[in-house]
Amino acid sequence: MRIRILGVGMGPQHVTPEVADALRGCDYVLAVEKTSDDRLLAARRTIAERFGVEVVAVPDPDRDRADPADYPRAVAAWHEARVAAYEQVLRAREGTVAFLVWGDPSLYDSTIRLVEQLAQRLPIEYDVLPGVSAPQLLAARHRIVLHAVGEPVHVTTARRLRGAIAAGQKNVCVMLTGSLDLAGLEDWSIWWGANLGTDSERLVAGRVGDVLPVLLAGRDEAKAAAGWVMDVYLLRAPS
Repeated sequence: MRIRILGVGMGPQHVTPEVADALRGCDYVLAVEKTSDDRLLAARRTIAERFGVEVVAVPDPDRDRADPADYPRAVAAWHEARVAAYEQVLRAREGTVAFLVWGDPSLYDSTIRLVEQLAQRLPIEYDVLPGVSAPQLLAARHRIVLHAVGEPVHVTTARRLRGAIAAGQKNVCVMLTGSLDLAGLEDWSIWWGANLGTDSERLVAGRVGDVLPVLLAGRDEAKAAAGWVMDVYLLRAPS
């Protein structure tokens, strides 16, 4: 049994030749279905259909998304339930299976961790092929370098943004945004993008205090247009 973990950026236009060749050699794509009208699953189907590959969808297990007190434990329980759902399919079907990962599998995605757990239960070999990541797309769309000359860029989640700033980080790329809390950062510069590389893409850049209303409106527009929103942004402290 073989699993291929394939980074697909934000859709068919970002599928690299390497990933395309791998996908053509797969027997099916395994994916979760979050809702009855899961547009991200629909986007995965579009990619798979382009390469003549069937999609097998399993219902996504319930997850506590209300900021539980023990967040790591809640995520671990959710992952365990996903692994169990995937295992059922893998035991029932033979062949090479693909997991299509938004962006790049190395950044804030747990597919590799889930497959590692599956490999402890089943005789599986697996590999990982990279995709275009959200920070790469953000920098390209805004025509910027993510850091000043010789300086670092700190990549984190919105949940950890305040801790990063308190620790002295002054150039922060934020993913898994959830809600946008930028209070007290009005003088920072921001480069923001939602649904990058898609028809519902929105971009905003400027001083946080000046552009925040436009940014929030753009976020709502992206969600209304696509049915979902994935955004990422770079924050830089005033010099």
